[in-house]
This record gives sequence, structure tokens and C-alpha cells, in this order.
Amino acid sequence: MTSQIPRRHPTTPAAVPPGVAAFARLLRISAPDEAQFRRYGEALNEGDPLMDDLVDWMVAVGVKTIRPKFELALERGIGHVDDAPQELRDFFAVVEDTPSWVDHDALRTAGLAMNSSGVDGLYIARDVSLVGGYTFSGFNQTLLRTGALEKGSNTRFAETSQWAIDVISAGGLDRFGAGYRSTLRVRLIHSLVRRHVVAMEDWDSDLYGLPINQTDMAATIVGSLVAPALGGLGIGLFHTPAEYAAIAHLTRYVGWLMGISDEFLPTDFSGAVRLLHHTSAALAVPDGTSKQLARPMADDPLTWNYPRMQAVRRRIARSQHLSISTFFLGRGAMRTLGLPTNTLPWYPLVKIPVNLVESALRLLPGGRERSAARGVRAQQRFLSVMEAAPVTIGATTHLASHAA
Repeated sequence: MTSQIPRRHPTTPAAVPPGVAAFARLLRISAPDEAQFRRYGEALNEGDPLMDDLVDWMVAVGVKTIRPKFELALERGIGHVDDAPQELRDFFAVVEDTPSWVDHDALRTAGLAMNSSGVDGLYIARDVSLVGGYTFSGFNQTLLRTGALEKGSNTRFAETSQWAIDVISAGGLDRFGAGYRSTLRVRLIHSLVRRHVVAMEDWDSDLYGLPINQTDMAATIVGSLVAPALGGLGIGLFHTPAEYAAIAHLTRYVGWLMGISDEFLPTDFSGAVRLLHHTSAALAVPDGTSKQLARPMADDPLTWNYPRMQAVRRRIARSQHLSISTFFLGRGAMRTLGLPTNTLPWYPLVKIPVNLVESALRLLPGGRERSAARGVRAQQRFLSVMEAAPVTIGATTHLASHAA
């Protein structure tokens, strides 16, 4: 570990998205103090030692040789891998030893709550978390070096959505469940990317730190799993206090599987919002890459696959998703991201009364389960609209062949 702070780290906390700032004030969460802010800067140099050591060994031996053994351990456990190398046993000895604090009832509660948000949860993840996250210019530098522009934002989001759906699926975070497997695959991809990008001639470690570092990963995990639940409040999607606590618990366990240090994992929902607020203050520094990555997302809906009235529905979808971004991010952020600023926030305003009624119906006996089942179907339909063919996690980086 080094105390040297990369130059990308701002000298003082940056302005955070308005919605995050509003909820932080509501929960009496203050800006990071000097020591906390410095710690986020230091963590820009910190990776995932457990996985990074395994990847160094895999590369030396041959990734394509070891990957089938890694996959078998993911599917059935390291005990089912004949003659498993010690390096592989050491890694899985840690990840298969589920922490004693993991509450599987809470994970189930969180999955039901998050699925009950249906496609609106995915919309917020896309139009607020992902689009707004492009103001994190330091993280953009890694994306651009892994083929983000060539592969396209549409496929990249579809891939991220599939991971999130796996995580919140029924039993997804059981050992060897779909979310468990997907998260560890993402962790492997992260380490391969980290190793590859830091070795590039144009990577400036003094400026950017380590690719996909602890601060970036902490921001990404709360942006992916907590921000949609938080943003849902803005469009009438309400959960019970126990469900918000469960969502934070799920985020903590997924982050642990992803290789994020305990100090950057939430233990309750207020802590999750604090982490979202503090990492935004440490990372939300836009530059030219922000527009470069955000602009294509405005027109992605014009390529989506609708079974009927495709041309009309594509135009409506473009307006719809820009309206969500405008509602949550504000026109100032839209301008910073190079996105249209003249779209009215019509979709959230239309959905607020609908979602309020839906949120109330979920409180009836069996209501949450019925709502979650409808939500899962809607999510799958949206994935098929975005990408006609099933997505493969990791396919949107140049390193997919190494991770296959």
C-alpha cells in the first residue's frame, strides 16, 4: 500500500449529483472529512490482492489452461476440481468461506424488493447511475482502454444488467448460484483488465492510480445496487425500512465477493448512501471523456429491437430515457455530458402515481412476490429489446478472449 495520492484525486470534495446530495442531507450525512477524503485518494492505488495474485499465476501458467478449472470451481466448488493447483485452492478457500455475517433471509428480501422495482430499476441504473457515472473521468480512462467505444454502450449496459439480474435472482447469491458465479467472473475480468491496462505505455499511474481500484469499485457497487433503490424514491418506488436494510446487506456481500475491502462496504442503508455520497465527492470530476462516453447512450434506443411499430417506439424510447436522465441529473449535468437539455422529464412524472399505487399493493399479502415475478419478466423483455442475442459477461472488453 502507498500513501501517494494520484493527481486525478481532487484537492477538495467535488460536487455530488443533486439527488445524492438531497438524500444525504435528509439522512444527515455530511461531506467526507479530511482524513476520509484522503483515504479515498490513497485507495486509488489499491487493487484486489487475492485475485491479482491468482491472475498473475494464471497468466504465467496460461489463462486458457486454468480457466476451465476456475469455471468448475465456480459451478461445483473447489473440492470437485481434480488435482486443483494450490493457487486456485487458496483463492477459493477464501471465497467459499461465506462470512458469518451473511444473512440469507436478508439477501432473499433484497432480491424480492429489487426485482419488484421491475424495469424502472434498470432504467435508473442506465439513465442515472451509468450516464451520470461518466462524470467520473478517472474511471473513464480505463473504460476507453478496454474497447468501450468500439463495443458500444448498449452491449456494455446489457452485460451489466445481466450481472445485476443474476445477483438479485432467487438463490442468486447462494454458493454456486448465478449471482455468485457472475460476480466472481466480473472480479476475474477486473483483475485481467487491471493487469493489462497498467502495463500500457500511455497509462500514467501518477495521474490515474491503479485501474479498477478500491475507490472505483466501491463507487461502482453502490452505484449499481444502491442508487437504483435510492432513485426509485424519486419516481414513487417505495420499500419498507427492512427492505432498504436488506438491499444494503446484499450490496455488502456482493462487494465482498467482488474483492472490495471491508472499509468500503456498507453495513446499513445509511452507510450505503454515505458511501455513494463520499465516493461521488472523490470521483465526480468530468472531462472530455465524459461527453465521449455519454453521447452515444442518447441514441442507443434508436437501435433497439421492438416486435411492432419499431420506428415509433425507438423514438419514444430515446425521449423516455433522456427524460429520466434530465429528471435526476439536471440540465447542468446533461450539458456537461454533452446530452440534449431540451427534453422534458415526462416519463418520471407519468410513472410516479403508477408506482405509488404499485408500492402500496406490494404491502398486501403475497404482493411483494407477485410484483417481483412481474418485475423479472419485464427485465427480461427489456434485455431482449436492447440485445437480440444473450449477452456474455466480459464480452465488452478487449480481454474477453483471455477470460473465455
